[in-house]
Amino acid sequence: MINLLLLDTSLGALQGHWHWAASGVVIAIILILMSWMGRHFGVSSIFRDFCNIAGAGKRYSYFNIDLKDEDWRIAFIIGTVLGGTIAAVWLVPATPLAINPATIAHLAEWGIAFPATTAEGVGYLPDMFTLSNPKGVIIAIVGGFLVGFGARYADGCTSGHSITGMAQLQLPSLLTTIGFFIGGLIMTWLIMPLIFG
Repeated sequence: MINLLLLDTSLGALQGHWHWAASGVVIAIILILMSWMGRHFGVSSIFRDFCNIAGAGKRYSYFNIDLKDEDWRIAFIIGTVLGGTIAAVWLVPATPLAINPATIAHLAEWGIAFPATTAEGVGYLPDMFTLSNPKGVIIAIVGGFLVGFGARYADGCTSGHSITGMAQLQLPSLLTTIGFFIGGLIMTWLIMPLIFG
């Protein structure tokens, strides 16, 4: 019998925290299908697609690509944004995320309250990164630019290198993934204390 809870307007069956393995299985299926189709799963190439749409391909050959081969990536990004919006607006969990209390206490020392609470329940982002906090907005914009620039400079992002490239046993992707982890450690232990401490 079909579980009619999924059709409930409260969407209670979809709310809450899913096991991490659920996304792992979906990523594995996507990776297998894309490899079978001869495509590489990656998201950062969308920046080049958007630049082409804006007309950059007429001036720079790097951006002059056939968008017909990129329609799946554009649809994937649109679906990601829509899915994130749906989750943030209608699937807000009623209970806090299961985060180590020591992490929450450490963030509190930096003035970051986590998790953020809303009228509907508990959100996913710390209060610092809401639109009402200018410092958080600036950090998010600068961080987003650095992530985007780094992904294009490395010729791929974490999904392209650490998922597709590693699954295909590509040495450049292994080296890039090691760089991702080194960068994350430097950010966590050296840069974040300077910004927030």
